[in-house]
Amino acid sequence: MDFVFTVCDNAAGEACPFWPGSPVSAHWGIEDPAAVEGTDIEKERAFVLAFRYLRNRISQFTALPIESLDKMSLTNRLREIGALEGATQLENLS
Repeated sequence: MDFVFTVCDNAAGEACPFWPGSPVSAHWGIEDPAAVEGTDIEKERAFVLAFRYLRNRISQFTALPIESLDKMSLTNRLREIGALEGATQLENLS
């Protein structure tokens, strides 16, 4: 594996399992749309919004000049992408 992204805040705070290939990892947290309570329209809106946030981040990721970035620069860029609109705020995450 080359990249590992977490989107659930609970997973971001856990020790990651061994990933073959020493992948670059980043947390791209968004609110869990499955946790939304309310009408069917409100639930659907939460999933549409989550999809929009993830699609935007994936688009930013695929536009990166990955071949020309060293690992530290790439990690920083991935963290910046994870902080885009819709990012959750993690507490006590190291």
